[in-house]
Amino acid sequence: MGAIAQPPAQEPLRVLVVDDHPTCREGLVAHLIRAGFDATGQADDIPGALRALAATDPAVAVVDVSLKSGCGLELIRRIRDRSPGVRVLVWSMYEDHLYAERAVRAGASGYVNKCEPTDTLVSAIRHVLGGGVFLSPAVTETFLRQAAGGRKRDAAADPIAHLSDRELEVFRLIGLCLSTRQIAGRMSLSAKTVETYRGRVKAKLGAQNGAEVVRLAVRWALGPADPQPTAVV
Repeated sequence: MGAIAQPPAQEPLRVLVVDDHPTCREGLVAHLIRAGFDATGQADDIPGALRALAATDPAVAVVDVSLKSGCGLELIRRIRDRSPGVRVLVWSMYEDHLYAERAVRAGASGYVNKCEPTDTLVSAIRHVLGGGVFLSPAVTETFLRQAAGGRKRDAAADPIAHLSDRELEVFRLIGLCLSTRQIAGRMSLSAKTVETYRGRVKAKLGAQNGAEVVRLAVRWALGPADPQPTAVV
């Protein structure tokens, strides 16, 4: 009697990791490989991510908001346009309430804060592979309240949340002490366009001048431990 044929071994699911911090990116890749994923696809900016997307055909892309060039939100949109079957998860240090909704609007299937254990991200990957959306309970509650017609966030209490995606990216890069020319290069915009966004940020935050915008941006960029910037009065 012949040997019973064994089913072919299933190949591990591919995960593309896009993060501009090498140590963080490589640490996550190692963790995902230990968890049974094929995480050989890596990139630190939008062009590299799109090349890796075409070369590796991943099931999931884990994308940071902060990239070497461009913004994670823009990358999400481009992934959705090029490979709509790829599930995208955002993995970022920035506050959930500020970026999670933007990420979902751009086409992401979830948002995981870097303050969470790495195993939470692994669980999130498996969850979105099953067709689900992964968000923190607080963000989920916010979405449900908005769907039910609840009040929107008060702009006076949280002015940064009312910046557009482009305005928020300019504000974030100002907080990293980049010049207008450097921001223009990172965002593939003209210096004049960046100055227009800076003016809109100044108006929405109620800042008196450009120096006040820089002060608020730097304070915000220090991270969650620093107080949330408020409107200037």
